[in-house]
Amino acid sequence: MKILLITGWGGGTLLLESLKQHLEQKNYIVELMNIFDVYDSEVLQHKIEHAKAYDVIVGWSLGGQLATVLASEIQQQYQYNKILITLASNPCFVEHVDWPFAMSTTAFEQFKNSFHMDAVATLKKFGFMVCQGVITAKEDFKYLQSLIQAQNLDTLSHGLNALAGLDNVNILKNYMGHQYHIFAKQDYLVSYKIEHIIANLSAKYLQTELINGSHGFPVFNAKEISCKIYQYLEGVAQSKV
Repeated sequence: MKILLITGWGGGTLLLESLKQHLEQKNYIVELMNIFDVYDSEVLQHKIEHAKAYDVIVGWSLGGQLATVLASEIQQQYQYNKILITLASNPCFVEHVDWPFAMSTTAFEQFKNSFHMDAVATLKKFGFMVCQGVITAKEDFKYLQSLIQAQNLDTLSHGLNALAGLDNVNILKNYMGHQYHIFAKQDYLVSYKIEHIIANLSAKYLQTELINGSHGFPVFNAKEISCKIYQYLEGVAQSKV
């Protein structure tokens, strides 16, 4: 089984290298993908063509939103139902009238302005937010910093635009394929309450889970998450027999 694993905003693919390796130990073929400009139709179509060769599309945070878009587009264009898995991913990251379970518009605009004024300092602050909520936050932050790769500022700007604009709630509600969404109780960036909201969407093959951890659980709890993904995929395989 082939898995496409999409990282989150701000740090690069190395953050999910450990999760990739743990999944490979379970005999999956795994490829890491960085975030991309979802609003560039040419770029998006290229990613769709690439992703359709995979059985499972997994994404962390913004990567989960991008994974959701890819799965939806593949379904619409090719009638393939990929297995979709998201990790600590709010389908709509910035709040609006119909989705209040997200970061406030004011807080997000402040963050975006801060990034444009001082990208390095803002990325560091964001890194700490990824680790907040658990007693190991300081140690986790040091580990996170050791893995972060320099990112193209245009790529990061496109990522902020995606975080501001993507609303994938209806995609999840109407998706015909299997989908599994993991959230964390101590997540500082994505409220744990979303797990219950997503669980109550009307999609046929939708499953959610709430675990202990910070927003960075795919980085810091890679072995545990690889086991959960394995168990889920085994369950899906058995249900198709």
